[in-house]
Amino acid sequence: MATRKSGWAKFPHDAKAFDVSGDKLKKAWPTLHAGDGEPFPDEKRAAALLKSAGKKAPKDIDSTSLSSQLQAGWRAFHHGEFQQAFEIGEALGPVGASVAIKAIGIHATYLVDDEDEQLARFNRAVDLAETAIAALPGDANSHYRHAFALGRYSQRISVAKALKMGLAGKVRSSLDKTLALDPKHAEAHTAMAIYHAEIIGKIGALIGGMTYGAKASEAEKHIAQALKLTPDSPIAHVEHANLLLLLHGDKKETAAANAYEKAAKLKPRDAMEKLDGEFARSQIE
Repeated sequence: MATRKSGWAKFPHDAKAFDVSGDKLKKAWPTLHAGDGEPFPDEKRAAALLKSAGKKAPKDIDSTSLSSQLQAGWRAFHHGEFQQAFEIGEALGPVGASVAIKAIGIHATYLVDDEDEQLARFNRAVDLAETAIAALPGDANSHYRHAFALGRYSQRISVAKALKMGLAGKVRSSLDKTLALDPKHAEAHTAMAIYHAEIIGKIGALIGGMTYGAKASEAEKHIAQALKLTPDSPIAHVEHANLLLLLHGDKKETAAANAYEKAAKLKPRDAMEKLDGEFARSQIE
């Protein structure tokens, strides 16, 4: 499903603090990617991607060019230029899918109001993730981006439709594969926590446990691991708040508010974290 090029709202905040031009990107990379474990796209990484993708890699591109283009895509992403990041990644096919999916996914989550357009964008992200899984099955983020896109899609349709489409099982499978490849993938731990919590919150602990293996204890275990791995990540605290509300409702309203407040107070390190923090702030104002 094609994405309308004209529908990309601009990042609505000052992005000066998120400049990662030149050598700044590599220096900031470990912090910026603590959550998803994305390897820095130097020439060695680019060569490995091309080798792994084989015939599925884009034609007439070498590791030097791929490295340069991937770095440009990630610079654009961290600076809030989501359309540019998406288009750079999309043009590279499966070897650029990681940045493309993250760009279109974060933009759709926060900066697209139209529900149909949101679904179209998450659908596009799912398609890209499937090509990445086919070309790079040994890359943890091929599977994580798939779970991310499917999860965001399923959150915007009815529970009945999501269950009928079998989305819960697909999300779980992709998250299991992510964590098998990268046990310290913080964002996958966060997503797995929300997987368990959403099923319990929407269809109940008994049916959710019997049908999907959803357990409150697993949700709490995974969110604790995510917070341990990335204590300065706004999204980990946002999802902790969401988890508390899904599992406990009003009984944990104060604890959830505290988690949102933590997220809102953290200093954002890129455009995505700024949007995460602003969302958290909107939940407590």
